[in-house]
Amino acid sequence: MKWVYIAAGIALYFIFLIMPNQASDLEDISIVASVVQDSGIPNAVTGIILRNRLYDTIFEVVVFTIAVMGARFLLADERLFCAIYQFTDEPSIILARLGATIASLVGIELAIRGHLSPGGGFAAGVAGGTAIGLVAITSSPEWMQEIYQRWHAAKWEKVSVLIFIVLAVITLAGVELPHGALGALVSGGVIPLLNILVAVKVALGSWAVILVFIHYRGLL
Repeated sequence: MKWVYIAAGIALYFIFLIMPNQASDLEDISIVASVVQDSGIPNAVTGIILRNRLYDTIFEVVVFTIAVMGARFLLADERLFCAIYQFTDEPSIILARLGATIASLVGIELAIRGHLSPGGGFAAGVAGGTAIGLVAITSSPEWMQEIYQRWHAAKWEKVSVLIFIVLAVITLAGVELPHGALGALVSGGVIPLLNILVAVKVALGSWAVILVFIHYRGLL
């Protein structure tokens, strides 16, 4: 039977090579221009992610939320890490804090203007998470936990997910905000709001994961 499977696989491979390309004639159609026109923003990639493939993006956000919850659940029964080592030399602290400042500014820029230039909510959230991670390696874990609880970061994370899902469902139902002028900061309907919500979600979720791993796995 093994040789039958191998022969069938080889035959199927040659069929794919011989079969003609059935793609329709797209010479007169500019897909990028069509996406830009439909979404009302110059960044076609963001238009695809937050409009054409919005259904997929909803579940990407949900998967990230489940991953954060899973990290907390899997490590909840483990013993807390006793020795947490950090950077203590002044040059490393200064460089880490400088990097965190730059990363946070880049994250804000990507979240606000991600629909106009390369960037977007996920990239902005990663930049924000990087900034939080750089602060974490130079700060007290107790201080990081205190800030996390003081600003109710866990609640804001959940609220951002819920608002994102509600806005996404409304958009999928066919209700859209005015697109505005192409290239303006306030354009693209609901897309800029979705970008900001994804950035908040990813950054705060990264913060939660960082705190969990610091407590149960140490820092360095």
